[in-house]
Amino acid sequence: MSGGGGGGIENAAFETPSPSLGRQRPWNYTSSSASSSACAPSDPDFEEGPCGWGGCTPESLQLCNNPEGYLVVYSLLATFQGIVVNGLVNISISTIEKRYELNSSLTGLISASYDISFCMLSLFISFFGERGHKPRWLAFSAFMLGLGSLTFCLPHFSVGKYHYGAKPEDTCQAPEAVSANITCNASMKSSHHKYMYVFILGQLLLGVGGTPLYTLGTAFIDDSVPKHKSSLYIGIAYAMSLLGPAIGYVVGGQLLNVYIDIQIPESTKVDQDDPRWLGAWWIGFLACFFAIWLLIIPFSMFPKHLPGTAKIQAEKVSETHDDGSEALVRIKNIGKNFKDFPISLLILLRNPVLMCLIIASSSEALVTTGFATFLPKFIENQFGKTSSFSATLGGLVLVPAAVLGQVISGMLVSKCKMDLKSIIKFMISTCSVALLLNTVFLFAKCRNEPFAGVSETYNGTGTLRNLTAPCNANCGCLRSMYYPVCGRDRVQYFSPCFAGCKSYLVDSNMTKIYHNCSCIGKPVRENGSEDFLFEAISGKCPTQCRFLPIFLTIFFFAVVFTFMAVTPTTVAILRCVPHKQRSFALGVQLVFLRLLGTIPGPILFGVSIDSSCTLWDIDECETKGACWVYDNERVVYLLMGMSAACKIITIVFVVLAVYFYKPPPLDKAVSPKDAEMVSAVHT
Repeated sequence: MSGGGGGGIENAAFETPSPSLGRQRPWNYTSSSASSSACAPSDPDFEEGPCGWGGCTPESLQLCNNPEGYLVVYSLLATFQGIVVNGLVNISISTIEKRYELNSSLTGLISASYDISFCMLSLFISFFGERGHKPRWLAFSAFMLGLGSLTFCLPHFSVGKYHYGAKPEDTCQAPEAVSANITCNASMKSSHHKYMYVFILGQLLLGVGGTPLYTLGTAFIDDSVPKHKSSLYIGIAYAMSLLGPAIGYVVGGQLLNVYIDIQIPESTKVDQDDPRWLGAWWIGFLACFFAIWLLIIPFSMFPKHLPGTAKIQAEKVSETHDDGSEALVRIKNIGKNFKDFPISLLILLRNPVLMCLIIASSSEALVTTGFATFLPKFIENQFGKTSSFSATLGGLVLVPAAVLGQVISGMLVSKCKMDLKSIIKFMISTCSVALLLNTVFLFAKCRNEPFAGVSETYNGTGTLRNLTAPCNANCGCLRSMYYPVCGRDRVQYFSPCFAGCKSYLVDSNMTKIYHNCSCIGKPVRENGSEDFLFEAISGKCPTQCRFLPIFLTIFFFAVVFTFMAVTPTTVAILRCVPHKQRSFALGVQLVFLRLLGTIPGPILFGVSIDSSCTLWDIDECETKGACWVYDNERVVYLLMGMSAACKIITIVFVVLAVYFYKPPPLDKAVSPKDAEMVSAVHT
C-alpha cells in the first residue's frame, strides 16, 4: 500500500485482487476488473477448493460444490434445529413437568437455558469464525445440536418405568371420600428433580450448536453468491428454518399419542383422555440426534470458499455506512486476534445504521415470539376452541404466513436489485402495512360465555367469584381439577362436580354425558322444545362469536407483512458493516434480539394476559397456579396495544436508519476523518 495523492491513504479495498493471493486451482477465477470493489479478497489464506476430505475429492461430489448444494444442506440443518429447539422442546414441556415432578418455574429455567447459552457464546463464535473455515464451523454446529438432542432425552432411559396412581373421579362425591385422597405436603420434594440439570445441559448444548448457524452460516451464503441474489438465498434458508417448528409440533404431537414407555402395562388400562396419560416425548429427540449427526458429513466436505467466491466478492461494491470503519478494519486488519475483540465490538456499536436496524428487529422479535407463544391460547379463550384445535389453527396461520413473507421479500429484493437504502425503505413500507393490519384484533373482540360462579350465580344462588354454592356444597369438589362442562342451560361449569352431576354415560363418540346435575337450571328453549338427552356435556359451551374466519384471514396477512421485513433486515445488516465484520454484526444482532426480544417477549405478553384473569387455579394447598378464565375484551385491547407499540418503535428506528445512512464515497481515498478515527481508537 502506498501513499495516494493529496496525502490520503490508498484503500486496498478498491484494488483489483491479485491472482497470487489465493492458492490457484483449475476452478479458481481469473482476475477481472473490479476497481470499485470493496470486498475483494486480500487474505493470503483465501482458498477455493473442491468438495471432499483431504486428498479424497470424488468427481461426483463436485456437483454439490456450489451455493445451491450448500443451501440444501444448510436448510436441512436449520430445519432440524427448529424441529428440536422450537418444536419438540416446547411441546414436551408439560409432559416433562408431570413425569419429573417439576414446577413451571423450573421448566421455565430449562426453556431459557438455550437463550442463555446462545447469548453468552454468540459474540465470540461469530467473531472468531468470521475468518475461519465456516463450513467446518457448521459441522461443529451439527455435532453440538445432535449432542444436545441426545442429552435432552437421556433422563427417560435412566428414570425407569412410569408408574401412575389411581384415576380421580370428576363427579359429585361425598366430601369424606375426596378428603381421603388429598395430600398436601409443601415440603415434599420430587425424587426426580435432579434430572432438571440434565435438561438444562441439553439446552445449553443446543444453544452452542445454534450459534454458528445464523451467524457464520448466513455470512457464508452472502460470501458465495452475487449481491443481488443474496436476499433470495437467505430468504429461502430462513423460510426453511421456519418449517422446523411446524414439523416439530405436528410430529411431536403425534408422538404424544404413543404411551411414554411404548407398551401400556396390561395390569391397568389407561387411555389418552386419562389425566394420568403421558406420551413418548423422547422419541423425536432421539430421531433428530441421528439425523443431525448425519449432516456433519456434508458440511465437513465443503471447502473454505466455494469455487467462484473470489470473483463474486471482487465484483461487489461496498455499501458500508461511511463512518470510516471499512478503512479502519482493512488497514489495521482488525479481527485477526482476540485483542481486537473490544475494538471490533466498539466499531459496530458506533454504527448508527446497524444499531437502528438491531433495535427495530428486536422490537419485531418481541411481538412475533409473544404471539407464537400465546396465539393458541388467545384463539382458545376468545373463540371457545379446544387446546389442540387452537394450536393447530395457530400453526396453520403462523408458519405458512411467515414462510411466505420470507420468500416474497427475498425474491423482491433480489429481483429489483435493491441497494441498501432501497431495502430499508422497503422495510418501512412492509412494517407500515403490518401496523394497519394490526387492527385485526377488533374483529376478535368476543364476549365471555356465561360461567357459573365467575360471571353469574348458580340459578340465583351462591355469589360471584365463588365456585361453591349450596347446590354443590356437599360434593367435595376440587378446584385443582378443571374439567369444564356445558349445561343444557348454556352455562359453563368448572367441572361436573361443581355442576352437581352424580353420574355419566359415554356415547359412541367417546363423549361424556352427565346426568343428575343439581346445579344446572332449566334448559334453553330451542324451536319451542325443551327435550334434552343430557343435563351436561363435557367441554366448553360453543361460543356465539363468529369472527374467527375473518380474524385468521387478516391476521395471516399481518404475519406475512411482518416477516417480509426479516430477510431484508439481515441483508441490510450484512451490507452496512465492514465486509470482515459481517458475521460479528449478525452475532451482535442475535444477542440484542434475545435480550430485547425473544426472552422478554413471552414474559411481557404473559404478564399482560394474566392481568386480565378472572378465575385462577388454586389447589388444596392454596397454591396459585394457571389461569382458567380471562376477560376477553381486556385481552384484545392489551394485545392490540402492545403489538401497535412495538410496530411503531420498529418503524421509527427503520426511518432513523435511512436518515443516518451515508453511502461510501466513489473515490478511493480515505478522508482525513477516517485517519483521525484510526489514531483515536488506537491511542
